[in-house]
Amino acid sequence: QLQLVESGGGLVQPGGSLRLSCAASGFTLDYYAIGWFRQAPGKEREGVSCISSSDGSTYYADSVKGRFTISRGNAKNTVYLQMNSLKPEDTAVYLCNAKANPHYDYWGQGTQVTVSP
Repeated sequence: QLQLVESGGGLVQPGGSLRLSCAASGFTLDYYAIGWFRQAPGKEREGVSCISSSDGSTYYADSVKGRFTISRGNAKNTVYLQMNSLKPEDTAVYLCNAKANPHYDYWGQGTQVTVSP
């Protein structure tokens, strides 16, 4: 069964850190571009970061640049999102997406991140 599972979310104080994981089963993430998205209540889903399948190039939304880092795990079929200096406005459900082409496009179920004193 092809599946993406996010983990690592939780409750953290402002200024704290979390590392989210996006683990794949049934397919190899190496051949997919991986994106992290987030959706807060009442807001549209927004792209946070992504990493290419070809040369490992990365992209970050301006709101997280310098604070978040996306990376591929070594031989663990997992992509990580290291989130530092978290702010209350980072509170959202974080979802990962793996896409190779329109026919190979998978989403995880999401993990909740709450940043609160």
